[in-house]
Amino acid sequence: MKLTLNFSPCPNDTYIFDALVHHKVDTEGLEYEYYMADVEKLNGLAFAEEPDITKLSFHAFLHLVGRYLLLDSGAALGFGAGPLVVSKHLNNFQDLAGKTVAIPGVYTTANLLFSLAMKQAVQKKEFVFSEIENAILSGEVDAGVIIHESRFTYQSRGLLKLIDLGEYWEKLTGLPVPLGGIVAHNRLGTEVIAKVNRGIRRSVEYANANKSGLNEFIRSNAQEMNESVMQQHIDLYVNEFSVNLGLKGRNAVIQMFEYAVQAGIIPAMPDPIFASGS
Repeated sequence: MKLTLNFSPCPNDTYIFDALVHHKVDTEGLEYEYYMADVEKLNGLAFAEEPDITKLSFHAFLHLVGRYLLLDSGAALGFGAGPLVVSKHLNNFQDLAGKTVAIPGVYTTANLLFSLAMKQAVQKKEFVFSEIENAILSGEVDAGVIIHESRFTYQSRGLLKLIDLGEYWEKLTGLPVPLGGIVAHNRLGTEVIAKVNRGIRRSVEYANANKSGLNEFIRSNAQEMNESVMQQHIDLYVNEFSVNLGLKGRNAVIQMFEYAVQAGIIPAMPDPIFASGS
């Protein structure tokens, strides 16, 4: 059985999925046709219900529960791993009121966290995540919400951190920040979805057991990153929650849904959120 699988070219995703898509682990008879794109592009394809399995921002997942179910393996959650809000000239997060802020996509979790933290009105402008630093430096925007490798490069480019949205979430909840998860369309059925989840877990465990340096799949798909930044990227976003969400990871996802209900982003707490038996 052939399935479509979407994920980003970021090092944490290529690290996680390399063994799965290159037949280094048991896939239980499943074949994967994979496609890579920026996370907001992946979110859009999921709204169109195109992929069978996809990496998805948890913000987008808020609106797609019922069509897609969250797997226990492959997710990006963690402590100290959240988006940052940075600026060239401003020094205080509250100074953003009335200013223009770059976001990496409406349905990114970064935008959701920023919306929860920023109580005052701002003007948001969408950019591909890799263009946000340049937009700030050129003066096109006053600040930006940065994700992925920008966490490791913003200081060298003379930008100042106004708030760590991951720390904001951790203080609010005491839980890891849910950034992106791997979801499977419910059209696949329980048995196939369980096979997918087991395959992804094997793929993560294979990668963790074979850390002999960055392989070609990771290096060739990373966008203008040096190897040090690639490794930092993997170390930050691949952790115990990538192997299995566990109770703490599931609670973090549920908490995000509850805050989204309180903020009026979704009307009610959906059920089910998680894939059965995953």
